[in-house]
Amino acid sequence: MRHKALFFLLLAVATVPALGQQVQLQPVDCTDVMGFMIGGLSTPRLDRLVRQRGVSFALDQPAEKALSAAGASLQLLRSIRAATSSTASAAGCPATLSHTAELIQQKQYHEARSILVKSVSGEPEKPALHFALGYIHQQEEDWDEAFDAYSDARDLMPGLPDVHARLAFLYYRDNDGDSAIAEARTALSMDPANAEAYRYLGLGFYTNGQYAAALHAFDESLVREPDNADVYYDKGITLHDNGDLRAAAAAYRKAISLNPRFWEAYNNLGMVLHDSGNFTSAIAAYREARRLAPEEPSVRYNLGNTYCDQGDFDAAATVLRELFRTNPGWQRGHSCLAKALMVKREYEAAISELRLAILQNPTSGAEHRVLGQALLLVRQPQDALRELRTAVELDPDSALAHHYLGTALFSTEDFAAAEAEFRLALRLEPTANNHYYLAACLMSMGRLDTALAELETAARLEPGQNLYRSRKEELLKLMNAPSAH
Repeated sequence: MRHKALFFLLLAVATVPALGQQVQLQPVDCTDVMGFMIGGLSTPRLDRLVRQRGVSFALDQPAEKALSAAGASLQLLRSIRAATSSTASAAGCPATLSHTAELIQQKQYHEARSILVKSVSGEPEKPALHFALGYIHQQEEDWDEAFDAYSDARDLMPGLPDVHARLAFLYYRDNDGDSAIAEARTALSMDPANAEAYRYLGLGFYTNGQYAAALHAFDESLVREPDNADVYYDKGITLHDNGDLRAAAAAYRKAISLNPRFWEAYNNLGMVLHDSGNFTSAIAAYREARRLAPEEPSVRYNLGNTYCDQGDFDAAATVLRELFRTNPGWQRGHSCLAKALMVKREYEAAISELRLAILQNPTSGAEHRVLGQALLLVRQPQDALRELRTAVELDPDSALAHHYLGTALFSTEDFAAAEAEFRLALRLEPTANNHYYLAACLMSMGRLDTALAELETAARLEPGQNLYRSRKEELLKLMNAPSAH
């Protein structure tokens, strides 16, 4: 889409009316209303459009039936009736468009598009039909085709703010915040009360990392359409990224109250609660998201990951195994499943998961380190050495990586190299445990006095740990025995 952006911005100078210039817009007919309904314009926006422009068709019984089947609200029907001129024609509403709107409600976008393409061919001068086609392409995530259809609508009716708002959304999807902001501002220059344009202005600011401006734009959108769950969802994302977890959770809960089937809001609420350390509530949110969207892999991944962090490794293993069984191409979560399997002492299975995790992220020192640990547990020291050396190369400041590399070297009786690794681990983390392992290595090398000093330090650092004190006493007895002299 980016290759079209510059051309559009240049063309906009010639095609967009100057701020304050009046554009004569014709009254809408039933095809226009149907097209904008199919195109996803909100009921408040449609209502205002009808009142601003007037209606050129008579709302007789067949027209009312067709519009109702397409999803028109009672308020919109009342506005159409009130805005109908005395000279309105009795031209009916196209049945094909009513059927297309029903298909859109059922999310049968492919079938809807096939019908609508024929309608566009029959009335190519109708901007509302191109607008509707752009929306269908948008729902199918065919962004280039959506851009072309919306551009056609703009060229046919340059004074229509809604098409500029949609182009703003497409630029946002293309991660082009500046163009999104420019399009949204163009829409608002034509229609300062356009809630959708404010929403997409906010998304443009969000793309650019301008969180305060984004939140202000979202609030302006909600002033005009206070019951838009999508805007609260966008606010939640922005607040979360800005570090305001409490406000983000409140925004997602408001979105859910407005749209109880909003699984994405439940999923994101779970992420916020997880980041807040409230694992129990996060799991409840993910479970509701899974109920609403049982085939969505990201929900299962998030749920399994939270079970891991909560320490419920049986539940984590169950959820993640189900995720990989139903979505074998899913690339996240293998590390979490491996962690659960390690705790359950299913080491061979954990090794398989860790190898998959490393294939997907070969530069993760932590995963190489855990794989090395698992290989040590199944008595594969040479393979463990290879993984642990890689872990140290990738993360030289990891005390754990040096510790386990030292352990692997110790198991192969390379005591000098093991001592070096234990000392590196000790320098990075001077813990009692690292002093203890260094002492064990020194004892194997016959350096009993130095080993005793390490055990004394370990016992002093953790006086409640009986192991260190016991080993110290055993070493003293060994050193004082006649054979030790």
